[in-house]
Amino acid sequence: MAGKGSRRTAKDRPALTHIDAAGEARMVDVSSKPATERAAIAEGRVVMSRTTLDLIVSGNAKKGDVLGTARIAGIMAAKRTPDLIPLCHPLALSKVTLDIAPDGKLPGCIVRATVKVNGATGVEMEALTAVSIACLTIYDMIKAVERGARIEGIHLVEKKGGKSGHYRVRD
Repeated sequence: MAGKGSRRTAKDRPALTHIDAAGEARMVDVSSKPATERAAIAEGRVVMSRTTLDLIVSGNAKKGDVLGTARIAGIMAAKRTPDLIPLCHPLALSKVTLDIAPDGKLPGCIVRATVKVNGATGVEMEALTAVSIACLTIYDMIKAVERGARIEGIHLVEKKGGKSGHYRVRD
């Protein structure tokens, strides 16, 4: 970290891969990268009242199966990531799973996505998109009974593969 009064130059900072030398946005060229197995796990949560969580768990939510609908929405979102985030590569995903666990301690739901691909670029954005959309779907399905529900803590938990190797968030 730079000390007090010191200035970091552009040479000291890591380069942003989606910005070219002229400062323009660009899609990263991955054509020379080998296809390898890559995986990412992301997580987030929807915090709500115990009463609303009980509605979800009992299957009595007015709009229907909240968790099943959110699971499908998250899977669909992972597959549509390049349509939502302009510089993401379209990928032939080999696996997308969404695990949504009701948690009485929050109270709320913990949403976790796992995404895999055999390709030249990672799937972190697909996992984060899956979690984000699953959380938004839960909110949409419960907002009639609780507009104050909160989506929190969406983050990358782990990624494997590629040149940068293995990353896991510290607990």
